[in-house]
Amino acid sequence: MKKILFFLSLVIAVGCSQAQNKANIQNIAPYRILTAPDSTYHTPANLKKNKPVMVVYFSPDCSHCQQLMYEMKGQIKDFANIQVVMITPVDYKMVKYFYRDFGISAYPNFTVGTEGRTYEVLTYYGVKNTPYIALYNHKHKLLKAYEKAPKIKELAAMVKKA
Repeated sequence: MKKILFFLSLVIAVGCSQAQNKANIQNIAPYRILTAPDSTYHTPANLKKNKPVMVVYFSPDCSHCQQLMYEMKGQIKDFANIQVVMITPVDYKMVKYFYRDFGISAYPNFTVGTEGRTYEVLTYYGVKNTPYIALYNHKHKLLKAYEKAPKIKELAAMVKKA
């Protein structure tokens, strides 16, 4: 009987912690990132009010992340009206190379930076794979989270709804 009670308690505790994590992401992560190319710190306070946001947790050397960037660049007009914040835990030097290699300076609505080794954003979203994408509406409330890269047409359609 004690084993059954213990097991049920464990199941409830795990369920509650997962539900709490999902509730937490309703708001944009409280990030602090060092951005490329200008080495300034950005937080959610730098976001424009009443404009949708797409947070992308990525790694510059991740092939899926690079593929996402290539596909987004091919349909960049679909992403022109959303603030894109790309966050990684890797060294700032790699962020600068990624920024340069993908020509991100041509897209003023993109912010790319590193959270360093704090892993606060990674923990906040419970990221298991990159790229992880959280899409927020103009009130900065969660519309949809993607645990892996979606098809670019699906992502573009969700961005239009934001």
